[in-house]
Amino acid sequence: MLSGLAHQYNPGLDTAIIRLRRFLLVAVLVFMAVVVIGGGYLGVQYLLGNFHSVVAGELYRSAQPTPGQLERYVRQEGIRTVINLRGPNAGTPWYDAEIAKSAELGVTHVNFAMSATRELSGTQAEALVQLLRNAEKPILIHCEGGADRSGLAAALYLAAIKKTSEAEAESQMSLRFGHFSLPFLRSYAMDNTFENLEPSLGYP
Repeated sequence: MLSGLAHQYNPGLDTAIIRLRRFLLVAVLVFMAVVVIGGGYLGVQYLLGNFHSVVAGELYRSAQPTPGQLERYVRQEGIRTVINLRGPNAGTPWYDAEIAKSAELGVTHVNFAMSATRELSGTQAEALVQLLRNAEKPILIHCEGGADRSGLAAALYLAAIKKTSEAEAESQMSLRFGHFSLPFLRSYAMDNTFENLEPSLGYP
């Protein structure tokens, strides 16, 4: 009986199992480190307003600005138009404060209602592009977090107005700004919108 058990023992199999366990442990630790570092980066971005230049002197993007942040953007970048991608929300503190601050600073305020979880139609996308094309610049576009809706608007500006490469335009919808391009997330509607518009934008 003992000799039979000894015959079945496979040192190579034990070594493979040990290596697999080590690999899985390292993989889990690396994943956790990425989550922690990525979460910290996105947290800092959100706290700082997720403010970025899309085209210097023309278009900037951010999360929902506080009155203080809005004033700073206007002073530093010369913002002349604020495009609120969250749509009109009269009676809510953030919206009323934004309207009041824009008026105080002499900045044009425009509402363009869109959802991060619903695709834009071709007509809606064209209306957004025309708004971006015709608004007095520099423009600040913002949504709530500055990641999804702002990303699509920035991508459309680069693609339809500045005629940049597809890769450059799509880079506005990336983890750098807090946007996760994952098909199982509802915000993937922004990615789908851009993909559907690519032929009209001149991309193959």
